[in-house]
Amino acid sequence: MKIGLISDSFRLPFEESIVKAKELGVSGVQKYLTYEPFSANLIVGDKLKEVKDIMASNGLVFSAMVGDFGVDFDTEEFDVIGHSKRVLETAKELGCDIVTTHIGHLTLEDSPRMEKIRRRAEELAIYANSMGSYFAAETGTEKAVVLKAFLDSLGTKGLAVNYDPANLVMVADDDPVAGVYTLKDYIVHTHAKDGIRTCNDGKIGFLEVPLGQGGVKWDNYLTALNDIGYNGYLTIEREVGDNPAADISMAVDFLTEKLNKLGF
Repeated sequence: MKIGLISDSFRLPFEESIVKAKELGVSGVQKYLTYEPFSANLIVGDKLKEVKDIMASNGLVFSAMVGDFGVDFDTEEFDVIGHSKRVLETAKELGCDIVTTHIGHLTLEDSPRMEKIRRRAEELAIYANSMGSYFAAETGTEKAVVLKAFLDSLGTKGLAVNYDPANLVMVADDDPVAGVYTLKDYIVHTHAKDGIRTCNDGKIGFLEVPLGQGGVKWDNYLTALNDIGYNGYLTIEREVGDNPAADISMAVDFLTEKLNKLGF
């Protein structure tokens, strides 16, 4: 397994974030490709070459791209499929075969909403598969068994899984270790994040915390990934905190120590 990080978590300009990632000793970064000045439509020509040169000069690769536009796949107000295809194309030009996103809350029940999400997800999955890429749905609001049932229904591996153990703990109230075995045929990328599920005055909430301080049992989780033969990226995501650079550095050290101890 390899250690990466989401460069946007540094909250720095792109080149500065890549230099910082190199300093921390990771081998890959994930980058948002959905918003200016780094949207897929703008990374063309000289800008595309510039991005490639920055990555190459720092000895890094893209572990994945983020193609999340902040909308569910049943939206009518935004061409999420058209824009997502463009992200897949730009990612491919940057040497990256994985684009991650949230596709919306999934249920086991048939409904017009679920049929619309399924139809659009299948279109995107077929397109990704045609170019040797994956569009990876991030584990989120539904339990792992529900996501697996949805993916099984598509009949193509072009739609895969970006496995985020903290989301399963915080939002879905699911076991992230058991979920690895459930989704083993689909996991192509992971986020290294931790968190806890909270309850205040009867209201369920969640809190993201530094690695090792939440509900993810890291020894068991990493062992599960190793059991299924996963050898891809553990990509550190830090969405909160006053000093993300320090938290990310601590996360790199945490994962390095765990992988060395476990022999992975």
